[in-house]
Amino acid sequence: MMSSNNPKVTVLMPAYNAEKYIGEAIASVLNQSFTDFELLIINDGSTDSTQKIIHSFRDKRIVLINQQNKGVSAALNVGLKAARADYIARFDADDVCHPDRLKIQYEFITSYPQYTIIGSTADYIDASGHFMFTHQLAGHLNEEIQQLKYSVCPFIHSSVLYKKDVVITNGGYNENAYTYEDHFLWANILTHEKACNLSQALIKVRLNPESITIDEKWHSKKFLSIKYSTLKNRAITQAEGQELYRISGKNHSAKLKQGAYYALCGKKFLVNNYQPELARNYMVMAIGLHPFRIDNYLLYTISYLPERTINWLHKILG
Repeated sequence: MMSSNNPKVTVLMPAYNAEKYIGEAIASVLNQSFTDFELLIINDGSTDSTQKIIHSFRDKRIVLINQQNKGVSAALNVGLKAARADYIARFDADDVCHPDRLKIQYEFITSYPQYTIIGSTADYIDASGHFMFTHQLAGHLNEEIQQLKYSVCPFIHSSVLYKKDVVITNGGYNENAYTYEDHFLWANILTHEKACNLSQALIKVRLNPESITIDEKWHSKKFLSIKYSTLKNRAITQAEGQELYRISGKNHSAKLKQGAYYALCGKKFLVNNYQPELARNYMVMAIGLHPFRIDNYLLYTISYLPERTINWLHKILG
């Protein structure tokens, strides 16, 4: 168990209206084989039973900070300032940690201190917790990560363990980079720091319509233009951040997120885990919510093609 004031790792978990999943997320952290940590939860103005569920766990390693709703980036920055450990393990309130996640990452980063960020592969699950696919990252070795195009996010945010001081020195999470605060942070840090992704899946990432970062194809052209220009330049203005927030607030309704969730599940059950009947079920639900999106019909039609043909199309179309 950790010493009361000097844990080796801070597991940093922002939470907003996470009552459906946060209990399982917390339990997966508390059951880690590595025990010298604090679980720092930033309750970002939840209006559901999130806080009540957190309080139901009687474990001294849990530290709770309540604040008014300010968004993920602001919550993470509050957590960085309050964290007592030198290493931060990011984790989301709807995901699940594999039992040895902290042990493996802590032993790696302390054995190879030249690395600043340690990510990992992840298993993706649907809203009900059913396995969907194992996500293969674009780069594992530092050399591979450094060569990635700026538009490619090199890590699964909920999987990373990093050195706190480096992130704080780089200004923490930029609150203007709305919905891609992690990608923006990596774009700046990786110019002068080493990183890697472990090939072993250490977490389960839950796709669900409440918190899903919607598929790029569901973003507006204006949103994507701002996102990728700011990533390329590694700079973003407050005005650009306000525009991103305005666009997202207008377009990212509960109906849109639900439709994006169904479409993403359908696509993954074709490309990553070939189950065409299940994919079609998801696409039917996506079409029902958004009958005027042609891409939903195309995915449904493609689902009748052989797996080899689908994989070929995915490869050439990106």
